[in-house]
Formats: sequence, structure tokens, C-alpha cells
Amino acid sequence: MKAVVLRSYGSSAKLQITDIGVPVPADDEVLVRVRATSVNPYDWHHISGQPYAARLLPGTLGLRAPKITIPGCDVAGRVEAVGKAVREFSPGDDVFALLREGGYAEYACVRQDLLAPKPASLSHEQAAAVPMAAATALLALRDEGRIKPGQPVLVTGASGGVGTFAVQLAGAFGAPVTGVCSGGHADLVRSLGAQEVIDYQADDFTRRGRRYDLIIDIAGSRPSAACRRALTPEGTLVIVGGPSGRWFQPVSHVAAGLALAPLLAQRVTVADITRHTGHKQLLTTLTEFIEAGQVTPVIDRDYPFADISAAVGYQEKGHAAGKVVVTFP
Repeated sequence: MKAVVLRSYGSSAKLQITDIGVPVPADDEVLVRVRATSVNPYDWHHISGQPYAARLLPGTLGLRAPKITIPGCDVAGRVEAVGKAVREFSPGDDVFALLREGGYAEYACVRQDLLAPKPASLSHEQAAAVPMAAATALLALRDEGRIKPGQPVLVTGASGGVGTFAVQLAGAFGAPVTGVCSGGHADLVRSLGAQEVIDYQADDFTRRGRRYDLIIDIAGSRPSAACRRALTPEGTLVIVGGPSGRWFQPVSHVAAGLALAPLLAQRVTVADITRHTGHKQLLTTLTEFIEAGQVTPVIDRDYPFADISAAVGYQEKGHAAGKVVVTFP
């Protein structure tokens, strides 16, 4: 099969597709013929090995070489074979999953407890846009943000991969939503259900005097102290990543946000999907929202697998409206 295999850290331009053997599923695994994957900042961090400081911390970045050899955490495809202990899936089933690695390949072995049936209303391409971004948005709003109907919610980075899902999910939970994005993406964010859109290039939401019960700060460049100015006295700030950097960001952004959290009446917390263990349950819940017509993936660009390097390079620039998807022949 063809796959992107990481042997050293480098830029997206150096990604190469290699021929390797098709993996064999273990007893509790399913072999999936991958029809589509998508590109996430998570993938780029493992390709580039940045931020450098993260290599010193427990996690998935190796100090000198990648621990993850085949990047790609989003998978949508069809079951080809199952291990002898698998009961929930059969060859021919359409599925999707959020993985630690392995999406940038024609086949992937997936533990059955990580796999979920693909939403029937979505194509494989659309389904591949869901796992990492939508699960992060759901975790941020429901689990970390404890969202309630009627609560004013503000979402920064509202036109990005996580943001487009967060705006829709907040509306599905019955909350009035304000989205922060560039002016060029304002119409998109309104179409997803935002009652108000703030152009961050022209206006600073932390100095407008408006207060929100919940702020989902996605890859934001504003310090948490500034964001807290826009919170109600007992509101919640959920940090989802931060600005990219070679040495410390987004690690330092997240750490700074949490440093004073124990001393505040306002809640400051982090939505870290990589440490969450209930991926399958999140995907099942997201499927319910999707099949109810409340959530639809937004896809900015679709690249063939042969152009995976260009796909990662485009996502790395940070200007995609929604998701960047990669499809297999």
C-alpha cells in the first residue's frame, strides 16, 4: 500500500509517499480501506516536530525523531477485514475514526473500540472532515464548557476547522453564538448560525464591553487575561490550542492560561482531545447531530493523496475556511 512514512522531522514540502506492506489486524482490530482523511494542526506538529519544547514533555513527539511514523488522525473508509474478536463490524461497513496515527495511508488497522459507523448522510470525504475537529469542539462546549441553553457563547477562530463545528454545535445546544473571524469569512460564519460576527482585524472582542458565559478560544493569540475581560464573573474560558511557534507555542499559551485558574472565580480550562479516552462516544454523539441536520462539515479544499504535501502546506498557513480533506483513489 501507499503511505506517508515519517523517518525524520521536516517541512510539509518533504513529505513523500512510500510503498509499504498492508497491515494485518490484531484480534480486536479492523482493517479499514481508507477513502479519505483530513489535515489537522496535530498532524503538522508531528511532521515538523514543533514546538521544540514539546519534545521534552511526555507525549507523542520524540526528542530527535518522530514517534508517530504514519501521520493522520482522521479516517473515513470501508471495512476490509476484521480480527477474530471483532463482533460489531463486518467487511463492507462504512466507518470513521479518530486515531493517534495512521490516516495518511491507503489502509489502517483500527481498534474496534475507536471505530464508529459513518454517518449515512455523509460521503467519505465529508466524514473525514469530522473526527478531530468536531470531537474537539464537542469536548470544548459540552464537557469542558458545560454549555447550557440560552448562555451567550463566543467562539474565536470561528471559520476554522474546529470553529465551524463549534458554532454549529453551540447553536444545537440552544446557545446564542458570536463568532470571531476575519471579515472575509463573516458570511460563512453567519450561515453556520452565528447571531453576531466580529472581525478580529477591525475590532477587539475583549474591549467591546460585551460579556459571555462561555468563550471557546481556538488557537487564539489573545492572552487569557484579556479573554477573561469578556467573561461574566462566573463564566468559563475553554482554551483550544494556541498560536503556532517553533520553540514554545502553543504550549506556553496554554500553560499561561491555566497558571492562575485555581485563584479565579471564572473557570479556565483546556479541551485536549488527544488525552480524551471516549473518542467513539464523541463520534456517536456527533453522528446524532449530523443526522438531525444540525451539523454539516465545511470543506475548504479537497486534495488527492498524491498531493498530500500541498494539502498539509495549505493547512499550515492557517487560512482555511473549514477543513482540508485528502481523498484516495
